[in-house]
Amino acid sequence: MLRIRFFRVGKKNQPSFKIVVTDKRNPPKGGRFLEELGFWNPLTKEKILHQERIKFWITRGAQPSDSVYNLLVSQQIIKAKKKPVHKKAKNREKAKQEVKAEAKEGVKSDTKTDAKTEGKEDIKVEKVKTKEPSPGQNEGK
Repeated sequence: MLRIRFFRVGKKNQPSFKIVVTDKRNPPKGGRFLEELGFWNPLTKEKILHQERIKFWITRGAQPSDSVYNLLVSQQIIKAKKKPVHKKAKNREKAKQEVKAEAKEGVKSDTKTDAKTEGKEDIKVEKVKTKEPSPGQNEGK
């Protein structure tokens, strides 16, 4: 399957990307590509896109990656809505509320059981294993 996607070029910490048509199985930082369709530098915001060739490859069945798709939408080559690219953050507040609700339920249930089992407390003893160094292990330090 053909993909229109970014092909990373540039130095370390200085990314720039070629926009290429390639087989989906080729690696993103290397490998062969069929045609270069443009260029994008995220640091300088420079974009060069060959509109006619991009439309040609899309009509031939090449699928743009989500990031390239959003770039094409922002440049008005494709008329559609952008796709969400980044992972959605976990809803931490919802998780905190669930934990608080469980804790409240646990406190209520603990108070009921404490009244019933007054004076009948079970004591649990946990053994902690410590790792002792073998003889001669720390010698020479």
